[in-house]
This record gives sequence, C-alpha cells and structure tokens, in this order.
Amino acid sequence: MEGGVWYSNINVVVLRVLLSLAVIGVVGFLVHVYNTLWLKSERVRRKLRMQGIKGPTPSFLYGNLPEMQKIQLQTLKASPPNHHSEFVAHDYTSTLFPYFEQWRKEYGLLYTYSTGSRQHLYINQAELVKEMNQSLTLDLGKPSYVTKRLAPMLGNGILRSNGLLWAQQRKIVAPEFFMDKVKPMVRKWEECIEAQGGTTAEVKVDEDLRGVSADVISRVCFGSSYAKGKLVFSKLRSLQKIISHQGFLFGVTNLGIFGSKKQNEIGCLEREIDMLIWKAIEERDQQECSEKKDLLQLILEAASGDHSLDKDSCRRFIVDNCKSIYFAGHESTAVATSWCLMLLASHPDWQARIRSELAQVCPNGLPDANSLPHLKTVTMVIQEALRLYPPAAFVSREALEETQVGNITVPKGVCLWTLIPTLHRDPDVWGPDANEFRPERFADGVAQACKSPQAYIPFGLGPRLCLGKNFAMVELKLIISLIISKFAFSMSPNYRHSPAYRMIVEPGNGVQILIEKTSPSLTS
Repeated sequence: MEGGVWYSNINVVVLRVLLSLAVIGVVGFLVHVYNTLWLKSERVRRKLRMQGIKGPTPSFLYGNLPEMQKIQLQTLKASPPNHHSEFVAHDYTSTLFPYFEQWRKEYGLLYTYSTGSRQHLYINQAELVKEMNQSLTLDLGKPSYVTKRLAPMLGNGILRSNGLLWAQQRKIVAPEFFMDKVKPMVRKWEECIEAQGGTTAEVKVDEDLRGVSADVISRVCFGSSYAKGKLVFSKLRSLQKIISHQGFLFGVTNLGIFGSKKQNEIGCLEREIDMLIWKAIEERDQQECSEKKDLLQLILEAASGDHSLDKDSCRRFIVDNCKSIYFAGHESTAVATSWCLMLLASHPDWQARIRSELAQVCPNGLPDANSLPHLKTVTMVIQEALRLYPPAAFVSREALEETQVGNITVPKGVCLWTLIPTLHRDPDVWGPDANEFRPERFADGVAQACKSPQAYIPFGLGPRLCLGKNFAMVELKLIISLIISKFAFSMSPNYRHSPAYRMIVEPGNGVQILIEKTSPSLTS
C-alpha cells in the first residue's frame, strides 16, 4: 500500500516537473516571439523616430498590414465605375496603393511603416531619392524578401542580385546591351483593317505589342525568332501572374508562405523555363556562330572566361541573366508602348505632330537608325508617357548594413521604398498640370521639364540605372513611329481605364483602339 502511494507521489512530482518545463518552454517561446516580432522592430522604429521620422502605429504581430487591408477595401468600395472622360487626369496610385497615399498626406514625403516584423521607410523627397539611387555602397541592395519571391522568375540575374555578384554581372552585361536598331512589324493590323471592312478596325494592342517586343528581344539579343522563344515568354507570363497574385510586395500574405498548390506550380514553371532556355543554348552551340555577335553569345563568352565560376555556377549565371533579359526586355517595353498608344489615341493632335516630323526628318516618312536621334517629338511623347505611366511602380532597397542616405541613418534590415508614379506627379516638382498629358514639358530635355530632374526615374537612376534604357528608348521610338506612319487611331468605346499592379503597372483590361490607314504618301 505504501509503495503504491510512493509511486503515485513520484508520478505527481514528474507530472508537475513536466508541466513546469512545458510552461517555461511556452513562456520562453513567447518571450522569443515578442523580442523577435516586437522589441527588435521597436528598436529600429525608435532609431527612426529619433531622427524625426513618424508613421502609423503598428499592431503586435502584423504591423500595419491590417490597416493597409482596411484602407484598400474602403477604397475599392468607394471607387466609382471608371469613366472614359476621367482617365488621363486620374492618379491611379490612390487606387492601387491607397495606404501609401493616405499616409503620405498624414505624415509627409518621409515616413515609416511595418509589415509583420519588417520595417519600411517610405521616401518621396526628390533629394533623398537621388541619394538613395546614386549610392555606391554595396550595403544598400534589393530587398531580400522581394528578391526571394522573384527568384523563380528572374533567378539570381542582374535584376535581383546584390553586392559583389551584382557588380560582377553588371560589368559583364552592361557594355553589350546598347543596340542601335530594331525593326518590329505591324502588318497584322493592316490585315485587321482589311478583314473588318477595309476602313477602320478595332485592335487590342497589348498582346500584339508583347509579340513584337518579344520578337525584337529574341532576334537582336539572342539571334532567334519569337516563334522559337514563344513558349519561354508564355511561361514567364504565367509565372508573373502567379507571383503577382501572392502579395510578394509585402511578403506577409498567408504568413509569408505560398499555398502548396501554387508553390508547386511555381516550381514546375521555373524548371520548365530553365530547361527551355538551356535547350536553346545547347542547340545554339551546335550551330555556326555568326560574324555579328548577339548578347547571348557575349554572355556565354564572358561566363566561360570567368575562371571563378565552376560549371554549375556558369550555367546558373547564363540562365538567370537570360530570364532577366527576357522579362525586362519585352514585358516592360510592351507595357510602356501600350500606355503610350493609349495617350496618343486620346490626343490625335500629337499623332499629327509626330507624323509631320516623320515626313520632314525621315526618308519616305519611315524611321531608320540615322533618323531616330532626330525624332524630338516622338521622344517628348515617350518621356511624358513614361512619366505618367512608368511600368515600374517602385524603387526598392534594403539596408544590408546600417547605412547613410542623405541626412538619414538607415538601420540594418530596413527596406526603403519610393513610389515612382507619386514622384512623377508631384505638383511641387512638375507644376499644377502634373496629372495632364503635356509632352511639351520635355521640349528642352528632362533637366528643364521639372524643378528636380532626379524626380524623373522611369529607368531608375545612378549605379542601378536600367541596363536596357537606351535599347528600350530605341525600340519605343521605332514602334511608335512605324505605327503612326501607317495608322491614325483613336480610343475605342470599349476601352476601360484600369491600371493594375502585376509586378509592373499595366492596363488591367488591355488597350483597345480604333485604327485606320494614313495617307499612302507616308506608308510607301
């Protein structure tokens, strides 16, 4: 009997010890979570507050995410149906990113906010944006959580790499990216006019422009036709849509974890894209190299000549940069062209000015490599379109170490964000007509177009200036000039203005225009 009592007491003691250990473990875990999710972020916020930087009060686990979602829902409920007459003056940032606009009005052009345990610094002061973009330190790189989400799309290529890897890749890629001539074709639209009665036709320009731009980037940079790379572009587009739906911008959707089904889909697409690109490279190795080297050949030679790269690293370098160039080289340019045509369709007087310039500057009214630099009106229109509708919505950086940006000390781990459309539409910088389409503001170049030229950053600024800037401008000039030399166009009544953020800002429902052939004297 006594033995049973003794064993019973032992069991009670053991149970109490286990319970005590469990309680200690739970308390320790909660303390760890509290320190990680709150105290660490609070220390960062304190450093920013001591510099006079304020922002919305975060909640314990989710930071300002609940408030961001609430503001977004309120905006969606309050938004009236889009009307055709309103779209040019419509500042879409207040619809796509209403929380940034609300906080900007409340806290100014410099404030801090958080998503979960991650702290952000919103910067829209022109001078600070200049300092951030022109910073040469490798301690200021792309936000790690964003680049992690974009890895399936872009690999570790030039668009998402940091530090020495980024510096190395830029050195290899940059000198060879400036192409002087592209020749996209628009014959399909002429066939549409014939098919729809021979006078006027409605076309949805988005996919056609993607096809033209993809063909250009394939032929000029990779030496192959669009037909050969069509599957790569298609799968990249599918991957872009999936990733953009996962809230990659803030990194906390679904506690920062993709659903397993979507994650598997992303993984499959990534493997298929890598395989297709490498297959194209292997087929290329079996062919005779042309006398004129394209970008891919130069990347291959540069990678093979870098003895610090082993075989796997060399392959990864080549494939990742091909993915970066595939995406940036055709998607952004196609979207920029769509926005440009949308604005020109609503301003036929600028079509007439471009057509008149083409007749004066270009042989037979058609542009070529020699006449492109002299197309001042076309350049002004493109610059204004990129001001109002820059494909890239943000410039983003992360302080990989504590670093200085202007007069601000940025703690390690803080992500910096600049909302480009807001910077491009700031009345204090651009004047009271900042929301209007006025290409003439660029008549004397960017330096005279606004009070602070560093506030115009459709291609970024400084060391991370877009490698394809010159290439993109040449392509845009050619496409716009060729279209206007062949067609006059206006907005279709079916067009609905709905900018959407899908890694870049694109027309959510496409761009529909009505086209008709111009005078034969300009198209012969």
